[in-house]
Amino acid sequence: MRQKDILRHDQTLFRDPEVFNPTFVPEHLHHRDAHVRELAFLVRPALQGGSPRNAILRGPPGTGKTTTAHHIFALIAEETGQVLPAYVNCRQNQSSAAVYRCIFEEIYGYAPPATGRHLDDIRAAIVARLKEKNACLLVCLDDANYLVAAGTYNLLLYQLLRLYEGWDGVRCAGVFAVTSDLAINLYAEADRPVQSVFHPTEVFFSPYMKTEIREILADRVRQGLYPGVMPAPLLDRIAGIAADEQDIRVGLDLIGMAVMQAEADGRRRVDAGDVAAAARAVIAPLLRTRIAGLSPGERTLLCRIAEQSRERADMTSGAIFEATREYLPIGKSTYHEHLNRLVKTGIVDLVPGQGRGREIRLRYDPDTVAGICRLPD
Repeated sequence: MRQKDILRHDQTLFRDPEVFNPTFVPEHLHHRDAHVRELAFLVRPALQGGSPRNAILRGPPGTGKTTTAHHIFALIAEETGQVLPAYVNCRQNQSSAAVYRCIFEEIYGYAPPATGRHLDDIRAAIVARLKEKNACLLVCLDDANYLVAAGTYNLLLYQLLRLYEGWDGVRCAGVFAVTSDLAINLYAEADRPVQSVFHPTEVFFSPYMKTEIREILADRVRQGLYPGVMPAPLLDRIAGIAADEQDIRVGLDLIGMAVMQAEADGRRRVDAGDVAAAARAVIAPLLRTRIAGLSPGERTLLCRIAEQSRERADMTSGAIFEATREYLPIGKSTYHEHLNRLVKTGIVDLVPGQGRGREIRLRYDPDTVAGICRLPD
């Protein structure tokens, strides 16, 4: 290593480390212009003295839903005082009291007293703020499916959407409900009284393509790192991993961890070893989470697929079925159900093979997969 490549202890490779934080909101959202326009259209009535329309933002994790909502809220705060936006993280705030405390803090700029203030007083203070500003309320319930599980979803929606009924001079609030759980229908989870006032537009967020991920990550690298820190071929590799995971946040985490590794070693540039180490650290927890959601039969099948892949054995679907029957006495119908589940979770791919057969390809290191499969639940 050349002497000038060694990083001094008081130097850093980061121009701005916050750029790689998942909560960072860039000035321009790449490849989400249509989503921004649609949400802006739903807010527009509130700018003309009416009320904002409701929306459900759906899509897999890491597709820009939260960032887009934050972007819209930042535009609202910058352009007008007619709408008071309030963002609520429902993973962390699932009770009615916690949600209203978040709304209070968002529109006042400080938190209500931790004790001694009744929920009705907090709601009244929120209304007082709306009247003072002659504004309407727009709430983003991020990860709203956690409210469904907590049993507070319907009550909160009913109270927010009918806020105007309890206080004179208050316009109807709007709600953007966000979920990454594609198995849940947030509109169907609303009961009839809520559905009578909750008529959301669904805005779907598809996974980014690899080229789109590459462009987004390159933009973050320009903002967050000094020139020359991240070689282009390694950024291509990181974009490929994030595309395989269908999660832009994986790419951001990989860049941050790889750069920190290079920095810790006193180097001015990221190398392939940094990316490989970061990938092992980032991907393993994701893989463990996916495997943990499998049934015992699906897990046994996955373990056998990993063993076959490690041994470089025949990976056709028929060969895997025969090899699995030694450990898991199931018929073809159940086998294909298990296999399709592994495909759906993104652990394996089915690709055309010779003739009409299909080949199973493991998307992760077989030793890692086999090791996780054998871990106790």
